[in-house]
Amino acid sequence: MLLTLDLVVLLIVANGAPMVLSTLLGHRGYPVDCGWTLWDGRRLFGRSKSWRGLAISVAATGLIAWLMGLGAVFGGVFAAFAMLGDLASSFTKRRLGLVAGDRARGLDQLPEGLLPAIPAWWMLDAPWWVLLLAALIFSVLNIWGSPLLYRWGLRRRPH
Repeated sequence: MLLTLDLVVLLIVANGAPMVLSTLLGHRGYPVDCGWTLWDGRRLFGRSKSWRGLAISVAATGLIAWLMGLGAVFGGVFAAFAMLGDLASSFTKRRLGLVAGDRARGLDQLPEGLLPAIPAWWMLDAPWWVLLLAALIFSVLNIWGSPLLYRWGLRRRPH
C-alpha cells in the first residue's frame, strides 16, 4: 500500500508542479505545440502546455522520487509519461472542440494517471493492481480537489 501512496504523491507532483509554477510566475512559457494548428483549425495542444511546465514536472518529480528513495531517474521518467498523458488528453480535447481549461472528467485524469504506470511497472516491478489503484486515487483526488485549488487561486475555474 505504501508504493500506491508514493505513486499518488508522484502523480500529484508531476501534474501539479507546472500549475504551481505558472501561478507563481504568471506567464506560461514557450508552448510545446509552437502555436501550430491542425486541419480542424485548432491548436495541437493549446497555449497552456509549455516546455517550462514539462521541465518543472520532470525536475520536481525526479527530486521528490529521489527523496522517497525511488530514484531521480525513475521520477523523471515517471513525470515524462504523466506529461505525455496530459498532452494526449489536451490533443483529444482540442479535437473535441474544448478549449484549454475546459474539464472533461476521466479524460483529464486517466491518461496522465495511467501512462506513468508503464515506467513504474518496468522500473519498479510494481503489480498492476497497485498501478491501477494509484491512478484511480489520483483521479478521484483530482476531481474532488479541483474546487479547492480554485479557492486557493491555482485554477481559473472551480470545475
